Amino acid sequence: MRLMPTIADIYFHLYEGSSLGKKPAVVLIHGAGGTHLYWSAEVRRLPGQAVYAPDLPGHGKSGRRGQQSISGYADSIQEWLAALGIHSAVFVGHSMGSAIALTLALDHPQRVIGLVLVGGGAKLKVSPQLIEAVESPSTYLSAVHLVVDWSFSAAAPQKMRELAEKRMAETRPSVLFADFKACNEFDVTDRLEEIQKPTLVLCGAEDKMTPPRYSQYLAEKIADASLVVVPQAGHMVQLEQPRRTLDAIQDFLGRIHYLSP
Repeated sequence: MRLMPTIADIYFHLYEGSSLGKKPAVVLIHGAGGTHLYWSAEVRRLPGQAVYAPDLPGHGKSGRRGQQSISGYADSIQEWLAALGIHSAVFVGHSMGSAIALTLALDHPQRVIGLVLVGGGAKLKVSPQLIEAVESPSTYLSAVHLVVDWSFSAAAPQKMRELAEKRMAETRPSVLFADFKACNEFDVTDRLEEIQKPTLVLCGAEDKMTPPRYSQYLAEKIADASLVVVPQAGHMVQLEQPRRTLDAIQDFLGRIHYLSP
């Protein structure tokens, strides 16, 4: 069953493929300037799982303002989970969403059963020129075009690129600007060895935004981590290769030992 409710001023897509308690909840956290639609339908409907895909504050149909920091978004996710009555979950984060998931694992480990880090990194530096271009109304749309152009592999269908650009262009400039600033300030390089949760690191082989070496570093430094590099995919690997992304996540979830609270 699919539901699209709003709780704690956060709008989300819910796929009830499993009753809570039987399997861990799966929470999909999108990246900068995105919405829950930046997750493919296949991933949003993981068979046999209860899957929650929120629009972060200030994004899509959610209320509130966009946050100024990764920790601010992590706090928002915590508040939302509490309102839902969910104590812990497997967090699947893409790009900025992976930074949010890492922050939850580091600062609130009791909330985290496992991590899936898609197109992520221990730090997410953003070009100063890009931040400046996003901040200016006269260059905002060209900046969005550049971001989307760098987010897909050469093989990505043109219609997929155009739809992604249309969706990102609908994000308020102030929100995308704040997202990029939050990413630029994020750096947990010296804390990765603190993470003691099962982790899947997944990236596209042709990722230009967060090249595969970023994912390789995560997999090397996180104790219980495995790495999957998906061919013929860029930063939006979950859209370009939804079946391979789904298979990797399902395999990972099948290896998690879960005791219901």
